[in-house]
Amino acid sequence: MMMPFKRQALVEFSAVEGADRCVSCGDKEPVYIAGQQAYFNYSTSKRITRPTSADNPNSGNKVLLLSIQNPLYPITTDVLYTVCNPIGSVLRIVIFKRNGIQAMVEFESVQCAQKAKAALNGADIYAGCCTLKIEYARPTRLNVIKNDNESWDYTKPYLVRRDRGKGRQRQAILGEHPSSYSESGFGSPCPLLPLPGNSRYKLTSVDAPDMVSYPLPQSSSYSTHAPSSVAMVSGLHPSKMNCTRIFNLFCLYGNIEKVKFMKSVPGTALVEMGDEYAVDRAITHLNSIKVFGKRLNVCVSKQHAVIPSQVFELEDGSSSYKDFAMTRNNRFSSAGQASKNIIQPPSAVLHYYNVPPCISQDHLLRLCKEHDVPGFVKFKMFDAKPSSKTISGLLEFDSKTDAVEVLTVLNHYQIRIPNGSNPYTLKLCFSTSSHL
Repeated sequence: MMMPFKRQALVEFSAVEGADRCVSCGDKEPVYIAGQQAYFNYSTSKRITRPTSADNPNSGNKVLLLSIQNPLYPITTDVLYTVCNPIGSVLRIVIFKRNGIQAMVEFESVQCAQKAKAALNGADIYAGCCTLKIEYARPTRLNVIKNDNESWDYTKPYLVRRDRGKGRQRQAILGEHPSSYSESGFGSPCPLLPLPGNSRYKLTSVDAPDMVSYPLPQSSSYSTHAPSSVAMVSGLHPSKMNCTRIFNLFCLYGNIEKVKFMKSVPGTALVEMGDEYAVDRAITHLNSIKVFGKRLNVCVSKQHAVIPSQVFELEDGSSSYKDFAMTRNNRFSSAGQASKNIIQPPSAVLHYYNVPPCISQDHLLRLCKEHDVPGFVKFKMFDAKPSSKTISGLLEFDSKTDAVEVLTVLNHYQIRIPNGSNPYTLKLCFSTSSHL
């Protein structure tokens, strides 16, 4: 059983001896899966229990749980309907964001759900990102009370949300049904990965095409504002937040062009990002988090660009405006670079990398103390290749809030080593692990 957001899995053997051999082999020599070292240990669970089995059509569940990994683009009911409905008739969809982005999709029958799981598990919705990890959900039916971008009941089209100004009539990017799509200028189609040739359910052309494609969603279909690549951030600590620290936090979700504090509204800044999708990711993951005891409010700005006017000095002596367009610390400057980023919500575990091998656990703890941020409670260093010039690992903190503050202050800190010509740039991001 896969646990994608924890980067873990449970494996049940037919006998204890098999598990013993697996753990023993893992202890003797490192095992790498897709370039990452894997660790093997015994689980507290005696067996893997799930409510359904794809191998037994009589005991299936028609509701699937979809976990979307590395969601570079917005995930809406329109997007999931377009992906799932060609394989089996979709009745209801509910999207939730408690632990990353997940969704439940209810199909017309168990057989439809089994076909969808076999065909789509492990596929990318968009090239190189928005990867689907699919398992059977526990509920057998979904309850939908409104039709919008996060929930939809396709058996009750009259549930469209109409409450004052907040809602919007659903704007289907492909019309009423995926088959009605025609080239209508929504953007170039992005392919879903081909359905696996060895799939348990080999689909015919009648069931679904070998390659499902659909356009990138317009940002107006998931935002109540006009599309804008500028985010407005309020609730910033007056003395502890500055342009650089905003960059350190927001750069995890997209390129940062400019940051400007507003003189007329204390504790508020405008952040110009690479595109409206980056703004959407920042809102999804950073809105309402606590930083230095204050809760951030992140929303789409009415401005379409940040203009460096009314520049003044912040409480810490730094400038209220900074241009980051040319910095090498932006992490989405090319498609290859962007694909290496794992879009994660804030968590209590930070992944650190690009650190010189001479830096120890004590060095990092001293660094936290010197910058007056919380120290970590657990430390893990990954085994590096002998030829590697840097090391990486994980730092676990007492709380998510502590980890956020450390990342905000120490991300991109310049580590200088004796007799070294150039400093190392410490890089931090939120880990997919929930604990060490």
